Amino acid sequence: MIVRIIKISALLIALVLVVGISAYLTLTTIIKSEDTVVVPDLVGKDIVYALRILTGLGLNTKVKGSEYSSDVPKDHVIFQQPESGMEIKKGRDVRMIISKGTETILMPNLAGLSVQQAGIILEENGLCLGKLSNTYNQNIKKEEIIAHTPSARVMIRSGKCVDILVSMGVRPRAYKMPDLKGLSVEDAILVIERSNLSFGEIKYFYHKDKPKNVIANQKPLAGHSVIEGTVINIVINRNPHGKIRKSLHTTRKGGLLRYRLEKGFLKKRIRVQFNFSGISNNLFDEFVKPGEEVLLLIPTNNNATVLLYEDGELVKTRVFE
Repeated sequence: MIVRIIKISALLIALVLVVGISAYLTLTTIIKSEDTVVVPDLVGKDIVYALRILTGLGLNTKVKGSEYSSDVPKDHVIFQQPESGMEIKKGRDVRMIISKGTETILMPNLAGLSVQQAGIILEENGLCLGKLSNTYNQNIKKEEIIAHTPSARVMIRSGKCVDILVSMGVRPRAYKMPDLKGLSVEDAILVIERSNLSFGEIKYFYHKDKPKNVIANQKPLAGHSVIEGTVINIVINRNPHGKIRKSLHTTRKGGLLRYRLEKGFLKKRIRVQFNFSGISNNLFDEFVKPGEEVLLLIPTNNNATVLLYEDGELVKTRVFE
């Protein structure tokens, strides 16, 4: 009898424990479910919608700042923390960054500036340099900007590239290339200068059956169309043992300096010094054989002086006024 009472009592106690544990777990689950919520996905949502959703879930809305965005519309969520799908307690903060929309600025006026100056201004305004085009223009100086797209004083999106049209200056005049063959070097220089052309490379090639020291060939050829400033290369029929040089300082306007050494047995050092604006440069400094003639193409700058020395002794002077 006593054993039976003990068994019944044990069963009752076990039943009470089971009921108590079940009640505790159920209550804990209910309480936990009421204290935590899953964070919704708010990125790309309107801020008013996000505020309403978070308030309904018992969460606090914290706007940490705003940024320009070309992908997310104005007043919509760019970023949120905690991320969507996370489980957090009610009363916690959800931090967000809101879009200010696409940033637009007033396009600056670049006309009349150089490309380098324009590049600096574009970078300062969050823009980039786009396609560069060139054309001749009678009124805009060379390398200055004529126009650009987008045009000045219109609202444009930040980060946009700007296409620029740059002036090449006044269109050069076209000429018919004169025939230099058979002319002396001096006459060829005169023709080239009068035609507003420039000296280029000077070579010599000897034809014993043709007149010496005259132009044997030219490039461009006679009759071809050339523009102002075109470089003219010439070939002179000259003994290959002779000396002919072009000054590194030669401008479009050039003159020819001639000097022939007397016959003898020893080479002599010939030095040609060019003086201009207080600066002196050696245009020629070499040992030359007796009897050879030195031809030197030199600049004809105003107030320039050319001094020719033979073994250190001044033997010839030429002044350009």
